[in-house]
Amino acid sequence: MADRDPVPLPAEVRAKLAELELELSEGDITQKGYEKKRSKLIGAYFPQAPGMDPSMGQERRTPVTPSSSSRYNRRRSSGSRDERYRSDVHTEAVQAALAKHKERKMAVPMPSKRRSLVVQTSMDAYTPPDTSSGSEGEGQGDGDEEEGGDGEEEDGGGGGGGTSSSREGSISMEHWISRAIHGTSSTTTTTSSTASSSSSSTRSGGSGAAAGRLADVLAQHVHISQHHLRRHHHHRHHKTENHSAPPDVTGYTNNAPNPTATDGIQVERAPGASNAAQRQTPKYGNAELMETGDGVPVSSRVSAKIQQLVNTLKRPKRPPLREFFVDDFEELLEVQQPDPNQPKAEGAQMVAMRGEQLGVVTNGPPSLEAALQRWGTISPKAPCLTTMDTNGKPLYVLTYGKLWSRSVKVAYNLLHKLGTKQEPLVRPGDRVALVFPNNDPAAFMTAFYGCLLAEVVPVPIEVPLTRKDAGSQQIGFLLGSCGVTVALTSDACHKGLPKSPTGEIPQFKGWPKVLWFVTESKHLSKPPRDWFPQIKEANQDTAYIEYKTCKDGSVLGVTVMRIALLTHCQALTQSCSYTEAETIVNVLDFKKDVGLWHAVLTSVMNMMHVISIPYALMKVNPLSWIQKVYQYKAKVACVKSRDMHWALVAHRDQRDINLSSLCMLVVADGANPWSISSCDAFLNVFQTKGLKPEVICPCASSPEALTVAIRRPLEEGSTPPGRGVLSMQGLSHGVIRVDSEEKLSVLTLQDVGSVMPGGLMCVVRLEGVPLLCKTDEIGELCVCTVATGTSYYGLAGMTKNTFEVFPLSDNGTPIGEFPFTRSGLLGFIGPGGLIFVAGKMDGLMVVGGRRHNADDIVATALAVEPMKFVYRGRIAVFSITVLHDERIVVVAEQRPDSTEEDSFQWMSRVLQAIDSIHQVGVYCLALVPSNTLPKTPLGGIHLSETKQLFLEGALHPCNVLMCPHTCVTNLPKPRQKQPEIGPASVMVGNLVSGKRIAQASGRDLGQIEDNDQARKFLFLSEVLQWRAQTTPDHVLYTLLNSRGTIASSLTCVQLHKRAEKIAAMLAERGHLQDGDHVALVYPPGIDLIAAFYGCLYAGCVPITVRPPHPQNIATTLPTVKMIVEVSRSVCVMTTQVICKLLRSKEALAAVDVRTWPPVMDTDDLPKKKPPLLYKPSNPDTLAYLDFSVSTTGMLAGVKMSHTATSAFCRSIKLQCELYPSREVAICLDPYCGLGFVLWCLCSVYSGHQSILIPPSELEVNPALWLSAVSQHKVRDTFCSYSVMELCTKGLGLQTDSLKSRGVDLSRVRTCVVVAEERPRIALTQSFSKLFKDLGLHPRAVSTSFGCRVNLAICLQGTSGPDPTTVFVDMRALRHDRVRLVERGSPHSLPLMESGKILPGVRIIIANPETKGPMGESHLGEIWVHSGHNASGYFTVYGDEALQSDHFNSRLSFGDTQTIWARTGYLGFLRRTELTDASGERHDALYVVGALEEAMELRGMRYHPIDIETSVIRTHKSITECAVFTWTNLLVVVVELDGSEQEALDLVPLVTNVVLEEHYLIVGVVVVVDIGVIPINSRGEKQRMHLRDGFLADQLDPIYVAYNM
Repeated sequence: MADRDPVPLPAEVRAKLAELELELSEGDITQKGYEKKRSKLIGAYFPQAPGMDPSMGQERRTPVTPSSSSRYNRRRSSGSRDERYRSDVHTEAVQAALAKHKERKMAVPMPSKRRSLVVQTSMDAYTPPDTSSGSEGEGQGDGDEEEGGDGEEEDGGGGGGGTSSSREGSISMEHWISRAIHGTSSTTTTTSSTASSSSSSTRSGGSGAAAGRLADVLAQHVHISQHHLRRHHHHRHHKTENHSAPPDVTGYTNNAPNPTATDGIQVERAPGASNAAQRQTPKYGNAELMETGDGVPVSSRVSAKIQQLVNTLKRPKRPPLREFFVDDFEELLEVQQPDPNQPKAEGAQMVAMRGEQLGVVTNGPPSLEAALQRWGTISPKAPCLTTMDTNGKPLYVLTYGKLWSRSVKVAYNLLHKLGTKQEPLVRPGDRVALVFPNNDPAAFMTAFYGCLLAEVVPVPIEVPLTRKDAGSQQIGFLLGSCGVTVALTSDACHKGLPKSPTGEIPQFKGWPKVLWFVTESKHLSKPPRDWFPQIKEANQDTAYIEYKTCKDGSVLGVTVMRIALLTHCQALTQSCSYTEAETIVNVLDFKKDVGLWHAVLTSVMNMMHVISIPYALMKVNPLSWIQKVYQYKAKVACVKSRDMHWALVAHRDQRDINLSSLCMLVVADGANPWSISSCDAFLNVFQTKGLKPEVICPCASSPEALTVAIRRPLEEGSTPPGRGVLSMQGLSHGVIRVDSEEKLSVLTLQDVGSVMPGGLMCVVRLEGVPLLCKTDEIGELCVCTVATGTSYYGLAGMTKNTFEVFPLSDNGTPIGEFPFTRSGLLGFIGPGGLIFVAGKMDGLMVVGGRRHNADDIVATALAVEPMKFVYRGRIAVFSITVLHDERIVVVAEQRPDSTEEDSFQWMSRVLQAIDSIHQVGVYCLALVPSNTLPKTPLGGIHLSETKQLFLEGALHPCNVLMCPHTCVTNLPKPRQKQPEIGPASVMVGNLVSGKRIAQASGRDLGQIEDNDQARKFLFLSEVLQWRAQTTPDHVLYTLLNSRGTIASSLTCVQLHKRAEKIAAMLAERGHLQDGDHVALVYPPGIDLIAAFYGCLYAGCVPITVRPPHPQNIATTLPTVKMIVEVSRSVCVMTTQVICKLLRSKEALAAVDVRTWPPVMDTDDLPKKKPPLLYKPSNPDTLAYLDFSVSTTGMLAGVKMSHTATSAFCRSIKLQCELYPSREVAICLDPYCGLGFVLWCLCSVYSGHQSILIPPSELEVNPALWLSAVSQHKVRDTFCSYSVMELCTKGLGLQTDSLKSRGVDLSRVRTCVVVAEERPRIALTQSFSKLFKDLGLHPRAVSTSFGCRVNLAICLQGTSGPDPTTVFVDMRALRHDRVRLVERGSPHSLPLMESGKILPGVRIIIANPETKGPMGESHLGEIWVHSGHNASGYFTVYGDEALQSDHFNSRLSFGDTQTIWARTGYLGFLRRTELTDASGERHDALYVVGALEEAMELRGMRYHPIDIETSVIRTHKSITECAVFTWTNLLVVVVELDGSEQEALDLVPLVTNVVLEEHYLIVGVVVVVDIGVIPINSRGEKQRMHLRDGFLADQLDPIYVAYNM
């Protein structure tokens, strides 16, 4: 290279340089990237500078230009791969297209997989699992990778040898980096962070590729580790910014518990983060938000991938999207506006083409049976058929005499030996099935002609191999609809059919009951001497039915009349110039299509000799057909492109073959776009063996139109037929544009000859009425001739559309009086009346108004290097409809030895190639293990079955790449926020449209006269003392154990005395002052209640804390510690058992035990009373603190004053009508919110008896709660959603046994679910339905609603109307509007009222941004004003702004005086038709969701639960789902209940459903094990915890898919 002289730059290089400059000026590329690419472009034309690193020069190879020599060599080296789809023209186009893409490589994050999911066989070619394939950072090693050529990919995508430590969980990191940065090809030995020394040597073969890619990935701060192994620790490393210096990866912290971090929370420093302050990231599951630096969590692999994905999406998409429009309400999906520049047909209207006259043969047979009779009697010894065995030796020769006599025997037995004389089973005109294997043409021919002679209609079908063969069910439907009762088969085939233990052939799935009839002569009785079949002239009766599989998998039967059969044979004889006693070699399936027409029907008409080559022999010896042509000096051979291709691959200069005898090589699939390359290549190689170019005769055919066209064998020396080189772009718009061969996206077609003799052909438009096409327009070929099918059996409507078409000219008049038949082929009539076929109707996919052919896309995918990646070329392309448009799906089988990296690389190249050549995006690309796609009987891919499996989520791919972002361009327009309207216009607008301002209130506390004795007292401690004096022995609390028996109970006086002792102990041992905070860490029970009142008696402020879980101290204890610290508790009261737990070894590992405040256990109390019970001076002082973790993972404590506590109890007492004589069952956690109030406070205030059931006991005995409710004849009960779910799942099948044990729920008047979320309608309804049998009244089940600022706003209560359910339009809700719709209407969402508003509570709906009041039809934030609002957050650091905003808000206009608390929940009010107890119209409050959980996407507001509901419905294996957003991407986490192999099935299903129902594109799909999605004690999903866990890489997902 160094001795070259400078060369003038070629024009194309100059053009590329200009393009680069443009990119630089527009900011599409960095300066560094520009210089790199520029030097790459011109590097080849300048002498190499001395001292330049030779390896750099090597990386800068010029792209391979396809020359004839390279083309030939590539073909020679192809080995045994199945290239039937491959055209060299195409291969070069694909490579050129990919080379173009080098500039804008895709930065696609590679999906992460769990180790157990990876299906690779060799670890040796393994690359670091996280290198993203072909990703490019700005200016980081751009374009070092080069795809053309052969010896490129030798080591698994540039993978390097496997390192010795790679199996131990860490690939030698530094080695990768040094190689990535310096592009080295040397061997480096380094010590990896796990201190296991490893060396790896790499060949320079793929080094450039891997290096550039890897440098890039590292620059994107991806944390590379062997993340496939399940790991319980996580290496951390520094986050590096995008500098080109080698990133420092040596800073791994050790993963042992860090002794310096005092409380066990690891501290890391991130040099690249905006601030290098220490940030604490607690382990997953902690009740505190994870802190992240500059939006990306420190040390996280996942977030780097997401960042990468975001960067990919930021790049401009190819076509700028046109404006979408939104009708006031219906967000309409974008209607594809036709592009004004798209090519349109400009030619004149076409004229129908007539074929030559069908010659009249003077002594031609009047019917096919007549021909058979003639040859069978005149020349019985003439050979009719020779079959081969798998060694290629003649197995059997059938003569015309034998064929005639045996057919007669079959005919006689069919008509006379089945059934009885009076009731024959088969009569003339009946349909019978022919079930013969592909290696027995002789038996098939005999049976077929036997049927013709008996005037019975044969229906040839494939042999069903198993009971559930792909497609055999559909065949069964065809047989059923044809009324088939008898199946003819051969002896061998009959023996091979699956049998039941009794020896009978079972009924196949979907099949009618059939009698199996073996046609071998030895099984048949001889016809009597006087019996002869009746030989008629060919008439309008049906001769046979050929089956056809449609695009959707359904099977139709095409009926062919006897006259059509005869005419078709005559037309073929004329066009192929068949003469008597010729020899024809047939490789095709003789049961249908070209094989049947040439080798079974026309051959007999002309007394020809057929040499039949079975598929099994072709598999063993692909050259067998060529050898037979030579051996028998055959004049005709019938093959498919595949057979020519296989012969090429197997050909090794055989001397013993010569093809000069061939006058006609019929290529049955000559109409396929890729057949041309097989024909050319075949001619290229076999011309030296006597093959004449003019004998290659492609033909086009379809089941409906039979042979549509066939190229006639030319006279020697005449001009060879033309080629059509058409622009793909034009074809996609349905127009023909001849293109120069230089352009990438072209389709080269060969003609399939001219119209058949006696036929008339035209081309009609695909959509709408059958108008004739213009001459430069692609349409469907239609033929008018006797020789076509006449109907789809039994389907009159479809028959009319296909077989009775009257094409119209421009002026709307039919072009003739005879009907045409649609062929199902797309094409046009070219110059000289030659017919060109560009595709099939069945393979047509219309995406965004443009047409694409599945076969073309298959050809492109198979031309992508490495071509041998797809196992035996097995690839399926189909479209699915998602969001009102077709989306392309490509499914391929990958080679057994391919690594993850190979797969991913190949996939991203395929996407680029299809995008470049076809200008269409692939929606989903899935790879499945080899040999797993459903097969057709001849070994091809069963397309519709594959599609069905894909849609059902049963395909089990091993790799999936979804690209919804690039494909889906018809989403509704993102919502623009309107500038805010002033308050006056809001008021006027609401008045004008008759909308009420949305406000409502419960009953007024002041006006309710009741004899409430407790009202005299300001403090609960006084109420308890009063009750202990007046009703000392009245039982307030009863605690049940898991067996349902009473574990302990408390009367008023017992509670009072225990509280006194605890107060004494606090004063004595704890030396506590008034107002000190005390943490109560108790299990749910009576000790907790006594400790609470003990604190009140001592003047302390209690805080109830859920105790740590003994089995899970590591994650639960830090939360306890945090609440104790944040609440500033000066001491902890608990039981002895928990006391020991807090000091255990496990506790020591989880938190720093030395920093606990003093811990006192209350198991043995002092005997003495306190000298004096404390009485607070001011009712507005603090009564207790209520701490809870919100669903977003925030720990918030609120202050409850004595006034609020008493008002709260009174409000609940009035709503639920609680008196001392009542019993209430409570199955709730008693640590916060309404659960705590019901468990600890209400009984003391109202005097009723509370039956306490700890929810944890239900895990042992799920029936505990309902049995207790029944046994104690309880009328009111309270539970949580988790309890309800436990009962629904655990007792679903046991209702009968519960009933027999006497469980009766008919007395239950209210069963309230205590919640802080939107009512879970599905759960409450299934609960009601399930236990209806036990007497539960569905009206009894309702929910309550509370939040941090007010622990209970609504509660159903006893009087008042039943809770109502409304259906709202989900699309309106996204725009914060409430629009009621009918039940069951599309996009409807059921919402249940959250119970009645409590007495003393006022509610208004306000705009969360402007704080203005809202009308009734709007969704807004629920604001509440009430005596029992909490008085503020209890915070360590006085965050006063939040405080005043949440607890002391005022409306911006309207009533600006009232002070409201903001709940943080969105909802709406509706005035119903029902009346309240007071006689007023009842106002219902509907809660929609938490404001902080709502996701703003595309300008609309989405609630996670709605998306989750859709996702859970998509597949039976999805048990739970949670969604959240991260940097504007929607992340969907699903729990998989099934084998890990199903994980990837979920990715397309999840993406589809979210697109269809929510118009959102899913960015990341994470599949995890059951139980990974965290929930809090109320059963609410902790989505933010999940998000932190995901970003910190702690979920151990089974699979993570990054949708592009």
